[in-house]
Amino acid sequence: MTFAFDNSFHRTMEGFYAACEPDAASKPELVAFNDALAAELGLDRSGVSDAELAALLSGAALPDGAQPIALTYAGHQFGQFNPQLGDGRAHLLGEIVAPDARRFDIQLKGSGRTPYSRGGDGKAALGPVLREYLVSEAMHALGIPTTRSLAAVKTGDGVFREVFLPGAVLTRVAASHIRVGTFAYFAAHHGADAVRQLSDHAIARHYPAAADATNPYLAFFEAVVEAQAALIARWMQVGFVHGVMNTDNCSIAGETIDYGPCAFLDRYAADTVFSSIDRQGRYAFGNQPGIARWNMHRLAEALAGAVHAIGG
Repeated sequence: MTFAFDNSFHRTMEGFYAACEPDAASKPELVAFNDALAAELGLDRSGVSDAELAALLSGAALPDGAQPIALTYAGHQFGQFNPQLGDGRAHLLGEIVAPDARRFDIQLKGSGRTPYSRGGDGKAALGPVLREYLVSEAMHALGIPTTRSLAAVKTGDGVFREVFLPGAVLTRVAASHIRVGTFAYFAAHHGADAVRQLSDHAIARHYPAAADATNPYLAFFEAVVEAQAALIARWMQVGFVHGVMNTDNCSIAGETIDYGPCAFLDRYAADTVFSSIDRQGRYAFGNQPGIARWNMHRLAEALAGAVHAIGG
């Protein structure tokens, strides 16, 4: 299956990622493949066996043109700034341009250690992989902006999470994997020039109209705020609880990303939480609009130097 990669982030954003390859799954087995999404992306699987797909989408073999990287970012986790996070168990294989001219990241999640793993094994268990596959596709069916799931593959390797569990890799499709935490990292460590470079890339990719504004970086910020507000409003309409709205789980593309302890309400209760470590209810269902606003304040802080360099 040909992906026809056009890897703009790898090509133009050196220093914003670490090049690294996924681990090779020992015995990949295809569990699910999203044929409808593949068709949207212009991917032709005719003549490609399940075994070949499993190898390509598990790290056992790399598709032609893939340039795997792990992205660098920071994050405000439960309100506290962690200055160094990054993709600790995911490899961005590259970008493809769909027949309708939209650009998408193709990422393997649960594919092994990266320079940002911080002692973790970089792997994922089958249960969480299937949960993200199902919930992200349900959100898409509900018309809510979200990352998508192209495939779930069992690796044939075990992962230890209190007990041994079957390992798996999710192939995630996103408009991009640039997060509020990405801006926070480069603002904290590299200053306004790096933030401007990242902003220019994000503007060109997601909000091209902002490039024509008097202050493109302010216009970019306003566009992200609008996208986040629209996204959270849709969450609230369907009773979706993200669970962990840290800034590293907040996409500047306005998509739902990183399905961890998420769920839908069975009955309305504003104080419902779905993270076992959220003991104070910071990310409770009813708090989500306020947390989205808090996250946008953190983006504003990261962009401040770039905005004020132009004026506005």
